Amino acid sequence: MNRIFADLHIHLGRTESNLPVKITAARNMTFHHVVQEASGNKGLSMIGIIDAHSPPVQEEIQAGITQGIYQEHPNGGIIYQNTVCLLGVEVECREPNTGPFHMLAYFPTLEAIKQFTAWLQLHMKNVQLSTQRLYQPVLAFMKKVKSLQGLVVPAHIFTPFKSLYGSATTSIRNLLDISLLDAVELGLSADTYMADQISELATLPFLTNSDAHSLPKIGREYNEFLVEEPSFQEFTHVLKQKRDRKIVANYGLNPRLGKYYQTFCLVCELQKEKAKQTCPACGSIKEVTGVKDRIAMIKDQPSTSPNNRPSYIHQIPLDFIPKVGNKTISKLISHFGSEMNILHHAPIEEIAKVTNETLANYIDRARKNNLIVEKGGGGTYGKVISSPVTRRLSCQEYH
Repeated sequence: MNRIFADLHIHLGRTESNLPVKITAARNMTFHHVVQEASGNKGLSMIGIIDAHSPPVQEEIQAGITQGIYQEHPNGGIIYQNTVCLLGVEVECREPNTGPFHMLAYFPTLEAIKQFTAWLQLHMKNVQLSTQRLYQPVLAFMKKVKSLQGLVVPAHIFTPFKSLYGSATTSIRNLLDISLLDAVELGLSADTYMADQISELATLPFLTNSDAHSLPKIGREYNEFLVEEPSFQEFTHVLKQKRDRKIVANYGLNPRLGKYYQTFCLVCELQKEKAKQTCPACGSIKEVTGVKDRIAMIKDQPSTSPNNRPSYIHQIPLDFIPKVGNKTISKLISHFGSEMNILHHAPIEEIAKVTNETLANYIDRARKNNLIVEKGGGGTYGKVISSPVTRRLSCQEYH
């Protein structure tokens, strides 16, 4: 059995022929550039590309298989060097009297997702583009995915815009058949401590993924799995905890670093300590409820994790750490091989030799969850404060 790192929510900006896929993603986020970055600089053994429903993307993957650049894994997924890519999709759903919310699905083979695309084309205006509105009930989406042996995962479930709890409902059971769900994705502004205040989530695995729109953001949140090998079949076993496969840990941003952690005023964009209050700066009552406050509104228990819930580890990405810029990251990767190796395995004294003691100390404190963070909100990420801290804060203090 092997421990691997997996980031299962990565977008594509364009195809190699410059056709648009995700308008808000970087133009160099092509399928090939993403798998290269994940396998090389990031050191991820499994990724999920959730724009693989796009027909021109499928054509590029097929061409790569024909040319021998990629291989189809016999147990599901596309192999590129040391990384297996799961083929996925993100769609926007809307039920009567709800706001929009995003759903993810993953498929075992290229043929399976092609069949799903054929179904999407009947119920979507532009199937080439990412995260488009699906003009079908969400239950129809879930049943179609399952008919193709796929996996269903609601995306970033607490985000104020276009998520289940953030914009659609106070209970998943109001909208979905929970028995058809394979996991939920927490999103950048939430962690296990926060999510486990909602009892209906107790039976569902939690995933932490980057939702990357650019190459540097790949792996800013990720999961550690115990598997025999990276493949779709093994991922399925992980979620079902079959044959000793499991999620070992979720690695994610401290929620305070997320850009929707704190409630903010829609008029002056001031962050507010509490939701449903008049803005102290401009007097407006218009606001976007932050993830922290939204969970406080809908929670129904103290944070209570089931026995099989893995640890959630607050992971500070390299580009969030003070004094670490792109040149430093490139230098570290050149020496230690990958970002995952730097974050988890490289000896601190060796990092100091490659860079300097101050920077190595920051990375050491990041590993130990011993850095102070400033809260984010209103679409602005929080940031790491460079002042020293003498003790590790408890989970309750962070929240």
